[in-house]
Amino acid sequence: MNGIKNGRLTHNSRILRRNMTPEERRLWYCFLKALPVTVHRQRVIGPYIVDFCCPQAKLVIEIDGSQHFEEKGRESDAERDAALQKLGFTVLRYSNSDVNLRFHAVCEDIYRHMTGIK
Repeated sequence: MNGIKNGRLTHNSRILRRNMTPEERRLWYCFLKALPVTVHRQRVIGPYIVDFCCPQAKLVIEIDGSQHFEEKGRESDAERDAALQKLGFTVLRYSNSDVNLRFHAVCEDIYRHMTGIK
Protein backbone atom coordinates (compact mmCIF):
# COMPACT_ATOMS: atom_id res chain seq x y z
CA MET A 1 0.00 0.00 0.00
CA ASN A 2 2.80 2.44 0.74
CA GLY A 3 4.20 2.15 -2.78
CA ILE A 4 7.45 4.07 -2.60
CA LYS A 5 9.61 3.38 0.45
CA ASN A 6 10.90 6.77 1.42
CA GLY A 7 12.81 7.12 4.69
CA ARG A 8 12.38 10.89 4.76
CA LEU A 9 8.60 10.59 4.43
CA THR A 10 8.47 7.90 7.09
CA HIS A 11 10.50 10.11 9.44
CA ASN A 12 8.26 13.10 8.67
CA SER A 13 5.11 11.04 9.24
CA ARG A 14 6.34 10.09 12.72
CA ILE A 15 6.95 13.75 13.52
CA LEU A 16 3.47 14.66 12.26
CA ARG A 17 1.89 11.93 14.43
CA ARG A 18 3.54 13.43 17.49
CA ASN A 19 2.50 16.96 16.50
CA MET A 20 -1.08 16.63 15.29
CA THR A 21 -3.13 19.78 14.90
CA PRO A 22 -5.88 20.32 17.49
CA GLU A 23 -8.47 19.34 14.88
CA GLU A 24 -6.63 16.15 13.92
CA ARG A 25 -6.19 15.30 17.60
CA ARG A 26 -9.89 15.79 18.30
CA LEU A 27 -10.97 13.66 15.36
CA TRP A 28 -8.49 10.92 16.30
CA TYR A 29 -9.13 10.70 20.03
CA CYS A 30 -12.86 11.43 19.98
CA PHE A 31 -13.86 9.31 16.99
CA LEU A 32 -11.42 7.51 14.69
CA LYS A 33 -9.38 5.69 17.33
CA ALA A 34 -12.49 3.97 18.72
CA LEU A 35 -13.79 2.64 15.40
CA PRO A 36 -13.90 -1.14 14.94
CA VAL A 37 -11.69 -0.83 11.83
CA THR A 38 -8.02 0.11 11.63
CA VAL A 39 -7.34 3.76 10.95
CA HIS A 40 -3.76 4.98 10.60
CA ARG A 41 -2.55 8.48 11.41
CA GLN A 42 -0.12 10.32 9.14
CA ARG A 43 0.30 7.38 6.80
CA VAL A 44 2.72 7.32 3.88
CA ILE A 45 1.00 6.39 0.61
CA GLY A 46 3.30 6.67 -2.38
CA PRO A 47 4.89 10.13 -2.34
CA TYR A 48 2.29 11.53 0.10
CA ILE A 49 1.62 11.62 3.82
CA VAL A 50 -2.12 11.55 4.42
CA ASP A 51 -3.72 12.69 7.68
CA PHE A 52 -5.74 9.49 8.21
CA CYS A 53 -6.11 6.29 6.22
CA CYS A 54 -8.49 3.36 6.59
CA PRO A 55 -7.10 0.66 4.28
CA GLN A 56 -10.12 -1.64 4.69
CA ALA A 57 -12.48 1.05 3.39
CA LYS A 58 -9.88 2.44 0.93
CA LEU A 59 -10.54 5.81 2.54
CA VAL A 60 -8.25 8.80 3.10
CA ILE A 61 -9.37 11.58 5.44
CA GLU A 62 -7.73 14.99 5.19
CA ILE A 63 -8.20 17.87 7.64
CA ASP A 64 -7.42 21.11 5.85
CA GLY A 65 -6.10 24.34 7.28
CA SER A 66 -6.36 27.71 5.57
CA GLN A 67 -3.43 27.10 3.19
CA HIS A 68 -5.54 24.49 1.38
CA PHE A 69 -8.01 27.17 0.29
CA GLU A 70 -5.44 29.30 -1.52
CA GLU A 71 -4.97 28.70 -5.26
CA LYS A 72 -1.68 26.81 -4.90
CA GLY A 73 -3.13 24.64 -2.12
CA ARG A 74 -6.25 23.80 -4.13
CA GLU A 75 -4.15 22.83 -7.15
CA SER A 76 -1.83 20.68 -5.06
CA ASP A 77 -4.77 18.99 -3.33
CA ALA A 78 -6.48 18.25 -6.66
CA GLU A 79 -3.30 16.61 -8.00
CA ARG A 80 -2.83 14.63 -4.80
CA ASP A 81 -6.47 13.53 -4.66
CA ALA A 82 -6.31 12.35 -8.28
CA ALA A 83 -3.16 10.30 -7.56
CA LEU A 84 -4.74 8.72 -4.46
CA GLN A 85 -7.95 7.98 -6.38
CA LYS A 86 -5.88 6.18 -9.05
CA LEU A 87 -4.67 3.95 -6.21
CA GLY A 88 -8.31 3.18 -5.38
CA PHE A 89 -8.80 5.54 -2.43
CA THR A 90 -11.75 7.81 -1.79
CA VAL A 91 -10.50 11.11 -0.38
CA LEU A 92 -12.64 12.99 2.13
CA ARG A 93 -11.63 16.55 2.94
CA TYR A 94 -12.87 18.60 5.87
CA SER A 95 -11.75 22.03 6.95
CA ASN A 96 -10.56 22.83 10.44
CA SER A 97 -13.78 24.82 10.78
CA ASP A 98 -15.84 21.74 9.88
CA VAL A 99 -14.15 19.76 12.66
CA ASN A 100 -14.54 22.61 15.15
CA LEU A 101 -18.09 23.66 14.32
CA ARG A 102 -19.73 20.55 12.84
CA PHE A 103 -17.86 17.72 14.55
CA HIS A 104 -20.78 15.29 14.74
CA ALA A 105 -21.69 15.86 11.09
CA VAL A 106 -18.07 15.20 10.06
CA CYS A 107 -18.03 11.97 12.08
CA GLU A 108 -21.35 10.85 10.59
CA ASP A 109 -20.09 11.55 7.06
CA ILE A 110 -16.89 9.57 7.64
CA TYR A 111 -18.87 6.69 9.15
CA ARG A 112 -21.25 6.64 6.17
CA HIS A 113 -18.30 6.38 3.78
CA MET A 114 -16.66 3.64 5.84
CA THR A 115 -19.78 1.52 5.99
CA GLY A 116 -21.09 2.27 2.50
CA ILE A 117 -24.30 3.84 3.86
CA LYS A 118 -25.62 6.43 1.43
